[in-house]
Amino acid sequence: MSAESKKTAVVTGASTGIGLGCVKVLAAGGWRVFAAVRRSEDAERLTKAFGEAVRPLLFDVTDVDAVARAAREVGEALGGRTLSGLVNNAGVAVAGPLLHLKIADFERQIAVNLSGPLIVTQAFAPLLGADRSRSGPPGRIVMMSSVGGLTAAPFLGPYSASKFALEGLSESLRRELMLYGIDVVVINPGAVATPIWGKSDDIDAEFAATPYASAIAKVKAYMVAMAEAGLPPERIGEAVRTALTAERPKTRYIVTPTPVQDFLARNLPKRWVDGMIASRLGLAPPKRG
Repeated sequence: MSAESKKTAVVTGASTGIGLGCVKVLAAGGWRVFAAVRRSEDAERLTKAFGEAVRPLLFDVTDVDAVARAAREVGEALGGRTLSGLVNNAGVAVAGPLLHLKIADFERQIAVNLSGPLIVTQAFAPLLGADRSRSGPPGRIVMMSSVGGLTAAPFLGPYSASKFALEGLSESLRRELMLYGIDVVVINPGAVATPIWGKSDDIDAEFAATPYASAIAKVKAYMVAMAEAGLPPERIGEAVRTALTAERPKTRYIVTPTPVQDFLARNLPKRWVDGMIASRLGLAPPKRG
């Protein structure tokens, strides 16, 4: 039995997309994966697909009590050993112009993408090694951010706000957890073939009466095209596996099908990028006489 086959990981948001890609890659490498989903039918599907290699957990990342119960379940399954990895992947994407966005939608974005990872991390940190009575090496935490956590596009403000904040949370957490030898690594995916953006289908109708309607349609078309040409979720799963197993992992891994474009968006002067976006989407202010 290989050393990697003895490793264990919890992956949140494991029903589809990147989370499922992580489960596939880790299970194929011999890991025992605890895959967190919200619906019992998704749990049954995972059991049927992976058998004993994957043990489903049922919880929503914003439900403190349900997360705590799942952590106790995993702790019992591990006996007295540490958990090798925690992959905070669960997330949603809320889109729309910030001036017209419902505050409840913004709060849901922050609750799932930012508070959720902290709730899960607090619950599972003892298993990763914060409880020093457990035997085995300290585990690692992988935070699933985004290239949208490094540069923000119009109409994706709620999503980028959550991911920018996750970047700061992850950096502080990485430095705090040095006390326990628990490392924190950030993954920044670019476009991925995942249904997360397809769940924003109603954005056109919701904001049709705003001055942003035309620009929103262009952004939506671009996002759909990028998703269709995006990386397979398993590519992100491979980066997660590297983050969990590398002897000296980087603090972040950027995985994108458009590395030059993403690099320029991050490094060109912000006003230049603003101007290019305004020109492309028709967001430039009207000229005054």
